[in-house]
Amino acid sequence: MSKSHLPLVINASRARFYIIGGGAVAARKVKTLIDTGAVIYVIAPNIDNAILDLAGDRLTCHERVAGEEDYRAGDYVVLATDDKATNEHQARLARSSGAWVCRTDEPEDNDFSFPAVVDRSPLKVAISTGGATPALTRLVRDRIEAFIPTDYSRLGQWLETLRLRLRSEGTSKERGVFWRRLMQSQAPDQVLARQEASADKIVEGLLSGENISAGEAFLVGAGPGDPDLLTFRALRLIQMSDVVFYDRLVSPAILSLLPDDCERHYVGKARSDHAVPQDQINQRLVDEALKGRRVLRLKGGDPFIFGRGGEEIQQLAEAGIPFQVVPGITAASGCSSYAGIPLTHRDHAQSVRFVTGHLKDGTCNLPWDELIHPQQTLVIYMGLVGLPEICSQLIAHGMPAETPIALIEKGTLPDQQVHTGTLASMPEYVAGRKIQAPTLTIVGSVVSLHSTLNWRSG
Repeated sequence: MSKSHLPLVINASRARFYIIGGGAVAARKVKTLIDTGAVIYVIAPNIDNAILDLAGDRLTCHERVAGEEDYRAGDYVVLATDDKATNEHQARLARSSGAWVCRTDEPEDNDFSFPAVVDRSPLKVAISTGGATPALTRLVRDRIEAFIPTDYSRLGQWLETLRLRLRSEGTSKERGVFWRRLMQSQAPDQVLARQEASADKIVEGLLSGENISAGEAFLVGAGPGDPDLLTFRALRLIQMSDVVFYDRLVSPAILSLLPDDCERHYVGKARSDHAVPQDQINQRLVDEALKGRRVLRLKGGDPFIFGRGGEEIQQLAEAGIPFQVVPGITAASGCSSYAGIPLTHRDHAQSVRFVTGHLKDGTCNLPWDELIHPQQTLVIYMGLVGLPEICSQLIAHGMPAETPIALIEKGTLPDQQVHTGTLASMPEYVAGRKIQAPTLTIVGSVVSLHSTLNWRSG
C-alpha cells in the first residue's frame, strides 16, 4: 500500500535544490526546476554538457563528490545518481542536516516528489501518485492537459491583474460577493473567447452595483455524431449551458454531456416535418438569452454548412445578444474519414464540392452541369430520398454511369454502414433496403479506395 501524500505548493524562488548526479536523470530534474526561480546546485564528479550549458545566476555546478557540509535544514535534495549505495549514503547525510530528500531510484524513501504539472500560469495543476505509479500520473496529466485550454493562462492573468487593481484601490469589492458574482457571470468565458473588453464592462457593472444578468448564446457544431469528435471548446460550452435547443442530428451520447439541470428543447427538422419553424427558433434563442441565461444552440455537423447558423446568429446580433460560434466537424469530413474515403487524392480528385440534396416540388434544383467535372469529388448532404433522381440527373448530364458512389448511413456512430455501388446500380440497391437517415452521399473515383482504407471495418 502506498503512503499518504500531502500536495503542497512552495515558493520556488525561496528554495534551494541540490541535484546529486550529473547524468540524464539529473538533467531532467534541472530542466523541471530551471524556470521556477529556485536556486539550484548540481554536484557530481562528472556533469553532462546538457546541464553545464544551463549554468547561470540560479544554477551552479560543482564537479566533485557531495559532502555533509553541502546540506542544511530546509533544503531540497534530489538524489539522481545511478548508484544505489551512493544515493543511500547521500540520503543519510542530507537528512542528518535537516534537508528533505527525493530519491529517483527509491520512491518509497522520498520525503517529497515531483508531480506532473499542467502549466497554465498562474494556474498550475499538479498530479502525483507519490512515485507509486508514474504511468498513471502521466496519463492523468495528459487527459487534464487536453481539457484545460491554454487560454486559461489568459484568464488567470486577467483575474490576477484585476485582483491587484482592486487591492490597490482599497475597495471592499475585492472579496466575497463580488468575486462569486464575477465568476458566475459571462466575464470568464468572454476572456477565454479573447473578448476582454466585454469582460471589463461586466466588472465595471458589478463594481457599480448593477445587476449584471445579460445572457449569452453559444452556436455550437456537434459534429457528425461521435462525441469524441467534439472540440474542447464545444465540450466546455456544452457543460456550462442553462438551456439547449438541439437538432435531430445531435446524438444521444452528446446530449448526455449536458448538465443535469440544463433545460432541453428539441427543435429538429426532418423532411416535411419541422418541429419548430426556423423563425421561431431564432426568436426563442433571443428570448431565453434576454432572461440572463446561457443559451446553447446545438447543431449536428458544422453550423455554417447547411445548418442555417448564419440566420440564427444574425437575429442574435440584431437583438444585441452576446454570442459565440464554435465550428464542428462537418458530416462530409467526419463521415468520409470514418468510411475510409478521402475527399481529395492526387490520383483521383483535386477538388471537392458540397451540395444539399433536398428536393423542391419533386425535382432537383441543382446546377447539374457544374457538378459534372473530372477529378472532382461530389458530396451530397441530405440526399437519401432524392437519390434515384440525383443519380439519373448526373448520368443525363454526362457523368459516366459506372462512376463509384457511396451512401454512408449513420456516419461515425457505432452502427455506421457504408453502401457502395455505381450511379447506375445505386437506385435499385437503395430501393431494396431500409436505409435510415442521417446519410451522406459521396460520388467520385475516391469511393474506390473504401475497400482498402476502411479502417472501421473490424
